[in-house]
Amino acid sequence: MSKVYEILAEVFRREDTPVCFSLLGDANMNWAGALAARGTRMIYTRHEHAAVAAATAHARRTGRTGVATVTCGPGLSQIVTALPAAVRASIPLVIFAGESPIGAAWYNQELDQGPVVTSTGAAYVPLHSISRMPEAIRNAFVQAHEERRPVVLGVPLDLQSREWPGGDLPTPSADIIARPSPMPPNPDDVTAAARRIASAKRIVVMGGLGAASSGASDACRALASKLGALLTTTLPARGLFQGDPFCVGISGGFSSTLARALFAEADLVISFGAQLTSHNLDKGKLYPNAEFLRVDTRPQSVTQGLVLPGTHLRGDARLTAEALVEAVEEAGGWRSDRLAAAIGSAVCDTATFPQDSYLDPRDVTSALDAALPQDWQMVNSSGHCSFYTAHMHRPFETFLTIREYGAIGNGLPYAMGAAASDPERPVVLFDGDGSIMMNVQELETIRREGLKVLICCYNDRAYGSEIHKLRDEGLPDDGAVFGETDLAAIARGFGLGGHRVDDLSELPDLIETFRASGGAMLLDFHVSDRIASPVVRRAHPGGHCGTEHPVSLEGLL
Repeated sequence: MSKVYEILAEVFRREDTPVCFSLLGDANMNWAGALAARGTRMIYTRHEHAAVAAATAHARRTGRTGVATVTCGPGLSQIVTALPAAVRASIPLVIFAGESPIGAAWYNQELDQGPVVTSTGAAYVPLHSISRMPEAIRNAFVQAHEERRPVVLGVPLDLQSREWPGGDLPTPSADIIARPSPMPPNPDDVTAAARRIASAKRIVVMGGLGAASSGASDACRALASKLGALLTTTLPARGLFQGDPFCVGISGGFSSTLARALFAEADLVISFGAQLTSHNLDKGKLYPNAEFLRVDTRPQSVTQGLVLPGTHLRGDARLTAEALVEAVEEAGGWRSDRLAAAIGSAVCDTATFPQDSYLDPRDVTSALDAALPQDWQMVNSSGHCSFYTAHMHRPFETFLTIREYGAIGNGLPYAMGAAASDPERPVVLFDGDGSIMMNVQELETIRREGLKVLICCYNDRAYGSEIHKLRDEGLPDDGAVFGETDLAAIARGFGLGGHRVDDLSELPDLIETFRASGGAMLLDFHVSDRIASPVVRRAHPGGHCGTEHPVSLEGLL
C-alpha cells in the first residue's frame, strides 16, 4: 500500500519536474520528500516568497511550467507578492500547497486559502477527493500551460497521509495538451496592411515576447531592412534585435534619449507579439504622430486602460512578418550611415549631474557590460537601477527581465531560478540594496545549493525611486534613506565572496576571481543617490539636481 502523498509525488514526477523550489512545513514535507526520492532536485529556500519567485524565473528561462511547494496557512500567505508577479508576466506555475486538516475541528494555521490566491489573479484548486487528486494535478498542469498563469493546489494535510485506495494514474499533460501549428495571416489582411505601409515614411518595427517565442527575429529584421525602418523591442524582449545597426533598443518608459527623439518622428509602428501596455507606450506619449499596425494572435482593443491605436492583423509573428516582406515595396525610410553611427554611439541617458564621492550608475553599467562574458546569464531586477542595466548590450536569450508587477525583492530568487535552469553557466544579478535586503536570507540558499551567482548591487543606501519622489514633493526623505550598509561583509558572513568596488578598473580581476571560485560572490557598488533615471525625472522633475541634454536629430533625418 502507498500513501496518498507518495502517489501525488509520482504524478508530479510524470509531469517532467526536474526542479522544485520548496519551503517545508507540516502540510507539504512528506510530499516533498517523496518527490525528492523520485529524482526531482529540491531547492530549499529560506522564505516561501523566494520559492515561488525562483520557480517563476526558472519557468521563463526553461519554457517549462515552474513548480514550487509551500505549507498551509502562513506558508501560503507568504507567497501573495510572488503570485501576481507571475500572473502579470503570464508565467505558468503549479504550486503544491498544503491545506489545514479537513477533518479537524480546529487548526491554528487554518486559512481560507482560495480567496487569498484568486485575489492575485492565480487559480486555486482544492483537492478534497482522494480518488480525483491525480487527475486534478495533471489538469492543473494543463490549465497553467493553456492559461499562462499559476495554479495553486490546496491539499489537506490529513488526506495526504491516508492509504491510497488504488486506481490508474492519468496520462501526463504533455500527451494531451493541444499544440496547434502557427497561425498564418489572412492574405487579404496582408494586402491591406501592405497598402497602409506604402503610405508611411518613417516606420518602426517593434518586437515583443510573442515575436521571440515564434522565432520572428530574422523576419522582423528583414522587414525593417526592406522598409528602411528602425527596430525596437518591449522591455521583456529587450535584446531581440541585438547587433542590428538600426535597433534603437527599448520602447517604453525605459527608452534611451535618442530613441525617444526618434519615436516622436515616427508615422507608423508595426508591432509583432507585443501587448502595447501603458509602460510600453509610456502612457501613450511615446509615439505622438504614429499610427499602429498590431500583429498578434489575440486581438485586443483596450489594455491597462488604454484604447489601443491603429488596426489589428491577426497571425503568428514570424509568418506574418515573412508575408509582409513579400508583400511590401522596398523603401529608403529613414536609414542612413549617419543615423546608424548615431545609434551605435548613443548612451541611454544624456543628462549630467554634479559629481560626488560615489559612483555614477551609468559608469558602473558600462564597466560591467565591457567586463562580463557574453555567454553568461543576466538577471535584471526591478527598482531604480534597473533602467541602466536594461541597456546592456546583451542578446534576448541571455537576459531575463520580469518586472510587470513592479515589485522589488525578487532579484535574488529570480537569480536562483535562472541558475537552476543551467547550473554550469554563471548568472549575474543586477539589483539594488533595498531589493537585496528584502530577501537577504537567500544568500545562504545560494551558497548551500552551490548556485553560481554574481550579485552586482547598486547600493545607493536608500530606496532609489522614493528618495527622488520625496525630494520632488519637498518632503523629508528619512523614511527612504538608510545609511551605509556593508553588503559585501554581509555576503561574506553568509559564506559568499564579497567585495566593495570603488575603482571600476578592478572589475576584470574580480570577475575572474568569481569565475575561478565556482561559487557565488557579491560586488557592492556604492552609487550616487543624486543621479535620477529618466523614468523618475519625467514623473518627478523637481526631485533631482541634474541637467537635461536633449538629442538633436538635425542632419540625421
